[in-house]
Amino acid sequence: MSDLQLEQYLFDVQGYLVIENVLSPEEVATLNQHIDDQQLPTPGKVQRFGSAPAGPGFLQWGKLFCDLLDHPKIMPILQFRLGDCFRLDRIYGMYMREGMRRGALHADYGATSPTAKANPGEYYPFRDNQILNGFVVVTFNLADTGPEHGGFCCIPGSHKGNFKLPRQIAKAPEDSPAVIIPNAPAGSAILFTEALTHGTAAWNGKHERRSLLYKYCVSHIAWKGDRVAQPEGIELTERQKILFREPADPYRHFPSLFDIAS
Repeated sequence: MSDLQLEQYLFDVQGYLVIENVLSPEEVATLNQHIDDQQLPTPGKVQRFGSAPAGPGFLQWGKLFCDLLDHPKIMPILQFRLGDCFRLDRIYGMYMREGMRRGALHADYGATSPTAKANPGEYYPFRDNQILNGFVVVTFNLADTGPEHGGFCCIPGSHKGNFKLPRQIAKAPEDSPAVIIPNAPAGSAILFTEALTHGTAAWNGKHERRSLLYKYCVSHIAWKGDRVAQPEGIELTERQKILFREPADPYRHFPSLFDIAS
């Protein structure tokens, strides 16, 4: 079994995937230095930085942030989750210091989502080994995360659940064996579907948590009306430019990201 087949299987059954050594130690250090240069306020009530849609967000801080848009180690996974035609929908960074409390478990799709009672519309069922899942998040870790420290947490397999998250798990996820905090060292990427029940565990690490989140969706949908703007003065590849396009039907009005040179 190839690495990609294994990754596809694990993503399918877990709803998330951790890939280590996506970024080199030098790249991690450079990205952290660019963040230091922004002189952000000490993380406290606010855990996010460099958010967009609100201009280009942290993409304006340097070309390396833009190079992560279509990093070669994440694109094959995004392709089998989203198809050939997808776009960048949102970005933001997360940082935490020791003692910061957890966030709430949530899912943006499925039985636990706020839209669970909305009319789903008509759709064609899964077939022919094609999985077209609306939103996938790629989290690049710039610091070690895991059970000892905190950070990303989730309920593996919950993206396929048919029942709403029980109140006792939502109230105390740290007490539930169903909720895990996967090991994801600095330089790793965590990919997960927004249908997965996930959240942020309390931060117990002595070091500061730093993560960069890139959120992608199939080409014909969008989270909201605003768009992430292309950064000014930074040259993007043709494939990277496609990621900033307006929502449109795949192939008919939105090109494949894999039919052109990256």
